[in-house]
Amino acid sequence: MHLSDFDYDLPEELIAQQPLERRDASRMLVLDRAEQTWQDSKFERLSDYVRAADVIVINNTRVFPARLIGQREPSGGRVEVLLIRELESSTWEALVRPAHRLRQGARLRFGNSNLRAEVAECADKRFRHLKFAGDMPLDEVMNELGQTPLPPYIKRPSGTTVQDDERYQTVYAREKGAIAAPTAGLHFTAPAIQSLLAREAKVVEITLHVGYGTFEPVRVDNIEQHHVASESFNISDDAARVINATRAEGGRVIAVGTTTTRALESAVNIEGRTEPGRRATELTIKPGFQFRVVDALLTNFHLPRSSLLLLVCAFAGRDFTLNAYRHAVAARFRFYSYGDCMLVF
Repeated sequence: MHLSDFDYDLPEELIAQQPLERRDASRMLVLDRAEQTWQDSKFERLSDYVRAADVIVINNTRVFPARLIGQREPSGGRVEVLLIRELESSTWEALVRPAHRLRQGARLRFGNSNLRAEVAECADKRFRHLKFAGDMPLDEVMNELGQTPLPPYIKRPSGTTVQDDERYQTVYAREKGAIAAPTAGLHFTAPAIQSLLAREAKVVEITLHVGYGTFEPVRVDNIEQHHVASESFNISDDAARVINATRAEGGRVIAVGTTTTRALESAVNIEGRTEPGRRATELTIKPGFQFRVVDALLTNFHLPRSSLLLLVCAFAGRDFTLNAYRHAVAARFRFYSYGDCMLVF
């Protein structure tokens, strides 16, 4: 299949620029794969679609302030750095702009702190390995100088706001390590979780640290040639036990988000059981993939031609998914990270 087969038209004004006043006030488009139908609903009604035997699996990763603004030395030219992952102590892989001005040996400074970085290696045209040095631990400097790494389609000319720092995290974010939020979880509130538990459903947490692989553009026309970069995840013994027991008892596994889906489908063994443990996944889910764990998916609306849209199309079917997206556009749903959501059974 071609990447152009996963395109759709979206008016720019439907790209949500701000979160709603209430997290759980989002609209929710509910898709029934068996009946090939959909209905407009609201996220606050999520528990109406959940059964007592079900388990809802959430991703508790926490976004860290991975965006740093620095200056080249000695020119003072502005540099934007997005930290991707720590390679070793004080050395990070980073996406930098303007990359063409940052060759091996180039030096950077950040704000009024004494934090400095040197380009240790040019990994490719966009990525650099940066070796940091300073009097304070890098974590402390990031908390002081770093910004929440919002997606580029959310426009913040003056930088991220205090509201973004709070709302671009799930209410259950615990395990620091993501450079983007698992956005399907942004709709949840403590009362929303309690309403699921009141239905006698179970809620379990796993961790997948959202990295560059999740939102990296698909740069090939033949989607079979696209591969999502490695991301680390962890499933505890207790979470695996609950997931396996749910499936054995005939309940449904409801994944909150594509990242949760990717972790779950990466952790299933040849016997169909979810294995606990901490490891990395390079699983790329696209049409034709056979899902072995996930029975239902709560997800936001995704960019055209993206790996996330490919995953949703693999789960719900390309034509059905894109027709539902067209309905969402016509019905003026809000799209992307701060937008509305879709529940697929």
